Amino acid sequence: MWTAIFLSAAAMTAIVALRYLASSGIFALVTGRKRPGYHAKLGPQIRREIGWSLASAAIYGVPAGIVAWGWQEHGWTRIYTQWDAMPLWYLPLAPLIYLVLHDTWFYWTHRLMHRPAWFRAMHAVHHASRPPTAWAAMSFHPWEAITGAIVIPVLVFLVPIHVAMLGLVLLVMTIMGVTNHMGWEMFPRALVHSRLGGWLITASHHQRHHEEYRCNYGLYFRFWDRLCGTDKGLSPNA
Repeated sequence: MWTAIFLSAAAMTAIVALRYLASSGIFALVTGRKRPGYHAKLGPQIRREIGWSLASAAIYGVPAGIVAWGWQEHGWTRIYTQWDAMPLWYLPLAPLIYLVLHDTWFYWTHRLMHRPAWFRAMHAVHHASRPPTAWAAMSFHPWEAITGAIVIPVLVFLVPIHVAMLGLVLLVMTIMGVTNHMGWEMFPRALVHSRLGGWLITASHHQRHHEEYRCNYGLYFRFWDRLCGTDKGLSPNA
């Protein structure tokens, strides 16, 4: 049993690490094409970002691997594989529930980490990226990585979700985590400045957080920032 758990955790760690390297690598290449010279003087910073991110991959991979083993061997979690196990209208609703709950957890833990003692102990690692790059998406101190690593493993025990929809959630997490740290806005202006865009977080919104620190704490949506008065809008520099 313990060998199987170890192998599952190791496999999931490798998957998370490869997903990070592939996604951040692709968007770093895009940055190089669209913003020549942006990374020119950031070599040491990028190497640090990759190092912290690979450590975070293990922290994310271990609980995910344990839960995956329990799901496959013992039916743990509320992940289902049959399309008709829940009403079809619930299929697109489940990812939205996951993203809203994850966003809520992230907003409040992120805001807590900007209190001076917590910032010095943990979050300063992430903000050492000046400016952030696509490689900074998972550049966290281990204690901060733990706060992010537990969210999905907990939610799959609480909220039913089809395995394909869970894959969609992980895809959104990956893309937004990377693109929000690119330092420049890759999405069309028409979207970013639309009514819908006014509720979504993209690079120009998160860039302002990295510039001013005490604002724009959200991950996917601007709901909590707006409700709590911490939304300072978009960065003019992204």
